[in-house]
Amino acid sequence: MIETDILVIGAGPAGSTAAKHAAMAGSSVILMDKKSEIGSPKRCAEGVSKEGLKKLEIEPSERWVTKELSGVRMVSPNGTAVNLTDEKVKLPEAGYILERKVFDKYMAMDAGRAGAKIMIKTLATGMEREDGQMVVTAERMGEEFQIKAKIVIAADGPESRVGRWAGLRTSLKPKDMESCAQFEMAGVEMEEPDCIEFHFGSVSPGGYAWIFPKGDDIANVGLGVLTTMTDKSAYEHLLEFVENNPATKNAQAVELNVGGDPVGGLLKKKVTDNVLVTGDAASMVNPLTGGGIISGMLGGRMAGQVAAQAVIEGDYSEKSIKIYEELCEAELGKSFEKYLKAKDYLLSLSDEELDQIAEAFRDSDFETINTAEMVRKLVKISPKALLKLGKLF
Repeated sequence: MIETDILVIGAGPAGSTAAKHAAMAGSSVILMDKKSEIGSPKRCAEGVSKEGLKKLEIEPSERWVTKELSGVRMVSPNGTAVNLTDEKVKLPEAGYILERKVFDKYMAMDAGRAGAKIMIKTLATGMEREDGQMVVTAERMGEEFQIKAKIVIAADGPESRVGRWAGLRTSLKPKDMESCAQFEMAGVEMEEPDCIEFHFGSVSPGGYAWIFPKGDDIANVGLGVLTTMTDKSAYEHLLEFVENNPATKNAQAVELNVGGDPVGGLLKKKVTDNVLVTGDAASMVNPLTGGGIISGMLGGRMAGQVAAQAVIEGDYSEKSIKIYEELCEAELGKSFEKYLKAKDYLLSLSDEELDQIAEAFRDSDFETINTAEMVRKLVKISPKALLKLGKLF
């Protein structure tokens, strides 16, 4: 049996960040991932903010930044576009477009350099508590073995099964999980090739469609839908969007990815004895934008630091590591609650109302803007928004 202080299951950005910071604090750490190549397949539009990377103390690298953005273009159902430059925009996804297949490996390498042992193509198949620690059964290249850890950090994505093994309720209601589909495409003819694009309304019921440029004529083109609001699959909606959008109707897809995006706000209970959940496994995704790379990494950093401190103190109980929930609430929870209300409001709008708001936004003079400021502006424009969001923003 292999023994370690901390086992991190899932080597996405959140898991690798957790492993890195736990190792930096002196714990022995194993970072395992079921895939043979960390970062592939990507299930992400690949946008991150400059401010987010700075907060995480990560220097951008030309190895994994494919495009630096100059702004945001928001398009209503009738094609009315609102363009905001990078001098005014500080939205969570405004800044850089990544190459996740490189970025994720880069983050895992950072964890390895900090002292974490990396195990790829290693699948966790079960977990149980034994003598105050967790014993995880795993399989690699046909070989079954066990890892005994004082603390397990579950970073295994939406509806974490590792979290469920520990007795945490990680399953989500359909209204809290967007179904997403995305092409990477060549031959995309964007009107503003240095801006990320968001398309709202019935083109993507319950979510939005996006075009994120990656340089030259390449872009991620995708959308997310709520299955409670449409009878079609996300893939069917994506095919319609690509066929009808002027920027993509002549483009060619070279990659397709599908997956779920948890947009219901932070998982309420994120710890139990010996176990923490982080990243998408803890629904660390902005409910309004659907972006989760930076927030997941912030959560991963907190998880790694709290777990390492628990190892130092020799106490792996829920009481000892519950501070992680308090830290997550302070860093992410309160803002996520506001954005969840804003998302619910936007879902109540018809295409016609979205067009009217876009017209009003287009004629507005923005001095500076971030997600919260956008909603404040919306409150001034729309009486319905004032009624539902005025007290929050």
